[in-house]
Amino acid sequence: MRASEMKKGQTVKIDGKLYSIVDYQHVKLGKGGAVYQTKLKSLSDGSIQNVRLRSGETVEEAYLDKRTYEYLYSSGSEHVLMDTKTYDQITLDDDAFGDGVKYLKSNARLEVAVYDGKPVVVELPNTVDLKVTDTPPEIKGATATNQNKPATLETGLVVQVPPFVKIGEIIRVDTRTGEYLTRVKE
Repeated sequence: MRASEMKKGQTVKIDGKLYSIVDYQHVKLGKGGAVYQTKLKSLSDGSIQNVRLRSGETVEEAYLDKRTYEYLYSSGSEHVLMDTKTYDQITLDDDAFGDGVKYLKSNARLEVAVYDGKPVVVELPNTVDLKVTDTPPEIKGATATNQNKPATLETGLVVQVPPFVKIGEIIRVDTRTGEYLTRVKE
C-alpha cells in the first residue's frame, strides 16, 4: 500500500513490527517533495513513534482478524479466554492487557485482534459494571460539592466515587479513563 492510501486506525507492518496509524498529515516541504508525517502506535508495547514517509513510499498493510472472546478466569498473571464461536481457549499474560486486568470480570466479552494466529491486541468494552466491596461511609452534613471518596471494587480496582455510593452497590466504570460513570440499577 502506498503512503498516500493510509487511513487512521489501519494496521501496518514496518521493519517487522506491527503499528496502528494514530494520525497522519500531508506536509509540503520547502524545496523537497511532499511527505506524510505519521504518528504510529506500536501494538507490542504501546509506544508512540513519529515516522516521515514520502508519498510514493510503500508500507505493508497488516490484516488483523478480530474475534470475540469470553474471559473465563485468571491464575496468577495468566488469564484464560475462550473463543465464543469455536470454544478454543487461549491463555494471555498481563502484558496483553496492560491496565485492563483491573476491569476483567468473569463472562466479560472482549475483542481480540489476531495476527498470524497470535493475539496482538485485546480491546475491552468501553464500560464495565463492578460491585463496590469497600468504601468509607457517607459523612453526614458534608455539603461541599465534588467531594469524592475512594471505593475498592470486586476486581481490586480503586476509583473515586460520589459520597452517596455504598458497599454492595454496582457501579459503571469507564475502562478508557478509569472513572466512575453512574450507579447501576439491578
